[in-house]
Order: sequence, then C-alpha cells, then structure tokens
Amino acid sequence: MASYGGSSATSGSRTNGLAIASLCCGVVGLFVLNIILGPLAVVFGVVARRQAGAKNGAGMATAGIVLGVVDVLLWILFVTLAASNGGFSWYMGG
Repeated sequence: MASYGGSSATSGSRTNGLAIASLCCGVVGLFVLNIILGPLAVVFGVVARRQAGAKNGAGMATAGIVLGVVDVLLWILFVTLAASNGGFSWYMGG
C-alpha cells in the first residue's frame, strides 16, 4: 500500500536554524531596525558557523554575518549624516 505524505523532509540533512535566523536578520535589517538586527545577524552567524562547520548552512551563516556588518555600517552612516545635517527634526504639521 502506498503511503501518502511520506517523510521526505526528515530523510535529508537539515539546515542550521541559527544560520537561517542570521540571514533573515541581515536581510530585514537592511530595511528596518538595522542597529538591532545587524548585531543579532552577526552573533547568530558566528554561532551557526561554529556549529555547522562546513556543512548545513555555513554559507547562509557567512551571508548573515556580511549582511549584519553592512547593517551596522549603514546605521553608522545614517547617524553620521544626521549629525552633520543638524540632527533629526520632527515636523508635526501646521
């Protein structure tokens, strides 16, 4: 009898969850909350690289580390630009 919905997902190797979290934090950090998500991407990526070695998400972890560093550099750039232009200003209409 044929089995439907076999366990094909459990038979293959699984990608490290921290590598996926690192990559996600790095990508989302490019658009929002880069000062929070950037360092998280770096930390998750470093831990994932130590756990994964050369398999199961080492490339994702490396990409997350690079994107995390880019996030932090973007935040530094934004803060520097804001400081050179007189800081942030909130205009409340009227």
